[in-house]
Amino acid sequence: MELGISWNCYGKLGVNEQAELLASNGFTNTFIGGADHQINEIIPVLKQYDISCENLHAPFSLINDIWRVGEEGDRMLDELLTTVDKCNSFEVPIMVVHLSSGKAPRISDIGYERFEKLMNHADKQGITVAYENQRMLGNLAFALEQFPQAKFCWDVGHEACFTNGRQYMPLFGSKLAALHIHDNEKVYNADLHLIPYDGKIDFDRVAREITESGYEGSIMLEVSRKNSHYYDNLSANEYFSHAAHAANKLRNTIINYKKS
Repeated sequence: MELGISWNCYGKLGVNEQAELLASNGFTNTFIGGADHQINEIIPVLKQYDISCENLHAPFSLINDIWRVGEEGDRMLDELLTTVDKCNSFEVPIMVVHLSSGKAPRISDIGYERFEKLMNHADKQGITVAYENQRMLGNLAFALEQFPQAKFCWDVGHEACFTNGRQYMPLFGSKLAALHIHDNEKVYNADLHLIPYDGKIDFDRVAREITESGYEGSIMLEVSRKNSHYYDNLSANEYFSHAAHAANKLRNTIINYKKS
């Protein structure tokens, strides 16, 4: 299994500098925010360093509007459709999508109609849509039940700090197509995006559930230096080196599970 890490995880770095840090620390995959204004510059540089963009993360700041009647929901759908087009243009096979943010509206007919348009648009372009777990189990189950082609993005950190012990892999692991791996202190709403093994999440369980799912994609870290003060004193190279050590540790645990 290859290693991946989220783009811009350290903070403001030049595109070439960041790509060099990924490559020199053994990361061969990344994912980018679909609204990143530098995406036209980033993708060619990644190719120069033999780094794959595994997925684009669709915009989500106003995702709750998609469940509501009105122009705001239509605009949110347009953002999602545009991200599908970017995946197609840049040959990125997967788009990761949130279904809610914070206290979400109830599932609605208008929301279903919009997500149906999204899925049809993605299907026509050969793009996989992977829905990510947030706080709400119901809308994730809705999407994966209503759209058989939909896949699951398991956000390990969100599971630990948003859902009071609920585990998603026993429910949706067979549909796993993307990972967001990060750590936290398992405190409600404290979404710290720490490097694995720096918080309280049980990564032995994480490794076992990834193994049992049959997932063969990258070990993708979704870490962020800015979400806590844990790494204030680390240089960029020290941060990426520390992240690579953790990713390799998790990969080795998965390999050992596969052998057992």
